[in-house]
Amino acid sequence: MQKARAVRGQDLCCLMSNPAEKPEVVQLPAEAPLTSPVNTRRVAAQRVREARDRLTSSSGTRPAFDTELLRQYAQTRVSASFVVMLLVVATGVLFGLWKAAVPATVWTVGMLCIHAAIIRNCRRFLGEQPSRAATRRWQTRFVLLDLLYGLSWTAILLHPAGLDTVSNTMMMFLMLLVIAVSSMLAATLPIAAMAATAPVTAAIALNFVLGGTFDNYALALLAVAAEAYFALLAHQLHSTTLATLEARAEKDALIGELEQAKAISDEARHRAESANVAKSRFLAQMSHELRTPLNAILGFSEVMKSEIFGAHTVPVYKEYSADIHNSGVHLLNLINEILDLSRIESGHYELNEEAVSLTQIVEDCHHLLNLRAKHRGLAIHESFEPELPRLWGDERAVRQICLNLLSNAIKFTPEGGRVTLLAMLDPGGGLRLEVRDTGVGVAAADIPKAMEPFGQVNNALTRRHQGAGLGLPISRALVELHRGRFLFASEPGVGTIVTVLLPADRVAA
Repeated sequence: MQKARAVRGQDLCCLMSNPAEKPEVVQLPAEAPLTSPVNTRRVAAQRVREARDRLTSSSGTRPAFDTELLRQYAQTRVSASFVVMLLVVATGVLFGLWKAAVPATVWTVGMLCIHAAIIRNCRRFLGEQPSRAATRRWQTRFVLLDLLYGLSWTAILLHPAGLDTVSNTMMMFLMLLVIAVSSMLAATLPIAAMAATAPVTAAIALNFVLGGTFDNYALALLAVAAEAYFALLAHQLHSTTLATLEARAEKDALIGELEQAKAISDEARHRAESANVAKSRFLAQMSHELRTPLNAILGFSEVMKSEIFGAHTVPVYKEYSADIHNSGVHLLNLINEILDLSRIESGHYELNEEAVSLTQIVEDCHHLLNLRAKHRGLAIHESFEPELPRLWGDERAVRQICLNLLSNAIKFTPEGGRVTLLAMLDPGGGLRLEVRDTGVGVAAADIPKAMEPFGQVNNALTRRHQGAGLGLPISRALVELHRGRFLFASEPGVGTIVTVLLPADRVAA
């Protein structure tokens, strides 16, 4: 008999000495290669600096966008070149028919050459790379060309066909037309607009003043007023264009700052995801490394506690073996909870769904924890709705939810208290599971802390019953995986009501 017991003991020792089966380890996907967030942030910062540089004043009066304004001036000149050329030719033909053909032809050819020089310089400017020094040089060149353009118009207007009413009307009409066209074309460069129109206005006004009549004085005053009006209009167009450019620059700066903030946010998110993946891998690996020796500890402590090889010489060793076994069980449960929480947070917890009986699961949990409740002097009452339909869900997850909630209620309810389990149909068509207790309760301000992983509410009862604080967070996460709702209501000294609402689409027909 002793020999058989020894052989059985040796077999058990060999079994306990072998490494435990390797548990399932969560295999997380490899991190996808991302563009360097540092480079992205550097590019965004460069864009912000460029936009802010454009908002700095280079003229000393207000934020000026010299290059943009000058480019718009050149583009407008190029796009309206045919209109200006048509105006010059029409004026030359008119004066040729009215006065003399040869001077009109010479003037027309000269004006066309000046216009061609302006267009050629505009095209060259548009083809160059912008720079501050080049912009100032081109501004001076365009102002001089417009001044030459205005003086050329003055050359023909200083020699009218006569001083009669028809001649005065023709001069006034032509002056207004030239001023209007020049003001519109050079609105983005006010100095050039003044250089192109002021000589024409001065020549017409002087010509009228030399007439010496009241009508001529009135026409001279009208010419000066027209010049002032078109100068004001050109200034308003310049201000509007400048405001548009400022708004666009501010928008670009805002977009750049948003992109920079997004780059920083993406970098922080990438770091957080990397840290979360590293944490999940660490927990998965450590759970395997810890559970392997824990299985041996639990097995050998069970052998010593059960005195399979004979009674202990010192009786207190049996109590020590029981303490070792209970501590190992507690540690193994804690490791399993941490691994479950890690799987849920990383999105790798898969539900094995089937039609399960919620009533049967709650009854099993009641019977499993009933002995613990009796040792604490508690009474557990059940209230189930008859013929409750089945639930489409993960039986292991639903059982874990019920066990966590019921064990918490038993743990935090003083002796003589009451725990109630309810399973019923919800008015919305789903299933409702409630666990009520008359325990110490939780203050409203402490509920968010109690729902956090490893959250502990600091009171006398929780200090007596140590725990990891993972039961409620895991239960809520499992309920949310079933697309349900987890409600927690508590009041100190009154008790706690935890409600699990499972949606109607999970109720089996």
